[in-house]
Amino acid sequence: MKTSPDSPVDDFATLQTKALLVHERLCAEYGAPFRFFSVKDPLSELISALLSHRTRNQDSHRAYQQLRAHFSSWDAVRDAPTAEVQEAISACTWPEQKAPRIQHVLREVSQRCGGPCDLAFLAEMPIPEARAWLEQLPGVGPKTSAATLLFSSLRLPAMPVDSHHHRVAQRLALIGPKVDEKLAHKLLAELLPPAWDAQQVYDHHEALMFHGQKCCYFHTPACGRCVVLNLCPFGQAQVTGDR
Repeated sequence: MKTSPDSPVDDFATLQTKALLVHERLCAEYGAPFRFFSVKDPLSELISALLSHRTRNQDSHRAYQQLRAHFSSWDAVRDAPTAEVQEAISACTWPEQKAPRIQHVLREVSQRCGGPCDLAFLAEMPIPEARAWLEQLPGVGPKTSAATLLFSSLRLPAMPVDSHHHRVAQRLALIGPKVDEKLAHKLLAELLPPAWDAQQVYDHHEALMFHGQKCCYFHTPACGRCVVLNLCPFGQAQVTGDR
């Protein structure tokens, strides 16, 4: 049967079975359960996520630490001269764009909350509503909203999809080859059991991300040592082509 290039070739039940088998193997390969790397409150995690866009982890971490060291509070960041914020986050990419965006986000949060706010109230909302609230903020898309809910002290089971996760999912044909990251968040989250808690969702994201970093490289993936090779049409084609 011929399918749209934007659609996976398998039916939902088959895809879900495959996704769970991939989860099991990759979690075993990379040592799940994984320890959460962050203990930030949700507003701080949101700002950290905005700084991380198209930036290496070490650089965005340095920019975040410098921002927190320079200003006493997020309200102080919001009200500071933009040039001062830009200088504080100079370690990240495009600080001239991120500084005004962060201030815009902080102003929007203050206005919508009616004063100082750490976004802890999001824990009381269903995850789709909490994500929608965040995604109304400037520059906040599905990856940032999910990261804010999952990585922060809220520990809500919303799954972010980064570029590594996205690439691995496409090569495994869990999503179609033309599915962008925005739609990928919806399609890949639907494959996970709805009863999964934050740790299980975090393990799934981290395992696929690690696989993209350590084996399923953008260039010259190491398909010959891949633990999910028999589930991966891309990898099987690569190995066959190498012979």
